[in-house]
Amino acid sequence: MLIDTHAHLDRDTYAADWPAVLERAKLTGVEQIVVVGTTAAGSAASLQLARDHAQLFATVGIHPNHAAEAQPGDWDNVVEMANDPRCVGIGETGLDRYWDDTPWPVQQDYFDRHLRLSQKLDRAIVIHTRECLPDAIAMLREARQRGPLRGVMHSFTGDASSAAECIELGLYISFAGMLTYKKNEDLRSAAVTIPADRLLVETDSPYLAPQPVRGKQNEPAYVVHTAACLALTRNIPIEELGKLTTANARRLFQLPE
Repeated sequence: MLIDTHAHLDRDTYAADWPAVLERAKLTGVEQIVVVGTTAAGSAASLQLARDHAQLFATVGIHPNHAAEAQPGDWDNVVEMANDPRCVGIGETGLDRYWDDTPWPVQQDYFDRHLRLSQKLDRAIVIHTRECLPDAIAMLREARQRGPLRGVMHSFTGDASSAAECIELGLYISFAGMLTYKKNEDLRSAAVTIPADRLLVETDSPYLAPQPVRGKQNEPAYVVHTAACLALTRNIPIEELGKLTTANARRLFQLPE
């Protein structure tokens, strides 16, 4: 059994094949999926999917690359949706220096808002970083001074040292399809160092399909390839990897069994 802890299933690209997407996930042992919001509208759509399908759960938030587009009232809508019983997390939020879509102060402002909301509601925070992990860690350190942190470094691509600091701050480390790419030996080396009780797997669907299906549109069923790679990397059976990452996901997002 596996849980895909990060999938953007609100995308129109799934509309024509929606029942089959869920069925393929079930057939590969993916029994629960966390559908992640990146805008106010996308968060509402993700939340509706979670209401309609028992195996889906939602997070709500505004991605750093969309923060500059946020309209008046969008953040208030996110705060309201965060109280929905089908919402299990806050985000996707964080920082991004790769794309130049949102001014840096605006990114920092929205990341801080999400962090504070997560701490206030005791909901897991879903964190995106791209080419700015030290900046994100600096803000996480500041947030940790206010109180406990509970969340995940999604689609992690950093080194063992930065992972260790994130774990010390109270976060989990989630691996996506990049773990399976042949060039990413350093990432696999970092994956070996993560404590077993802080490991998660995800697809980040529809992006970054793992190596065996690279080039295809990613979907939750494909998380099995990342899980298999992680199990091989850590030299444990995939069944054991599935049990521990499932337990971790349920603990972090407070998912039912």
